[in-house]
Amino acid sequence: MKFGKKYADSIKAFETSKQYDVNEAMDVVLATAKAKFDETIEFHTKLGVDPKQADQQVRGVIVLPNGTGKNVKVLVIAKGEKADIAEKAGADFVGAEEIIAKIQSENWFDYDVVITTPDMMGMVGRIARLLGPKGLMPNPKSGTVTMDVEKAIKDVKAGKVEYRLDKTAVIHCSIGKKSFGKEKLIENYNALLDAIVKAKPAAAKGQYIKSISLASTMGPGVKVQVKN
Repeated sequence: MKFGKKYADSIKAFETSKQYDVNEAMDVVLATAKAKFDETIEFHTKLGVDPKQADQQVRGVIVLPNGTGKNVKVLVIAKGEKADIAEKAGADFVGAEEIIAKIQSENWFDYDVVITTPDMMGMVGRIARLLGPKGLMPNPKSGTVTMDVEKAIKDVKAGKVEYRLDKTAVIHCSIGKKSFGKEKLIENYNALLDAIVKAKPAAAKGQYIKSISLASTMGPGVKVQVKN
């Protein structure tokens, strides 16, 4: 793989094999975030669990103390009073059958999160094969299937992120933007890491946190010291 000059220069600026404490690691990440746009700071952790085992799944949600810096577009699929509440709470799009039809006929995905009420799940199930692959399918575990649509919308807008294992037992999350500055990014980092540690499955054996790295959108990964 061929990298650009900025990336190559960034690689030379630190020891790629070294594990840094989080303060040093964040300094390196911010120093190597050289793109002309406000880069996202990414968190990646490898866990000592087997993602194929149902009793070793790691998944949850957390509202980051300083948000994500992203303007999240929310679609709420609801009817009646809940639809009215969703509009007042700041949902970007609200609807029911007509929204389902739009997604089916137009492959419409101009939103980042889908929230719905339990009574609408039968209808939402019709587009599960469209929403699922894009990570948009509402789920009670992520707080996106709920009767309290107002709280769900406010949490998402405030910076709620969902963390979950991929097939290789790695969790990938964004923890903010470069413009947040070191202090706020480390606050978000600590909050996310604490949540993942607390979500450790009882069936998990041995070292739980195998590795952690931080990176900006266009920058190289920096290894962080792991404390189990």
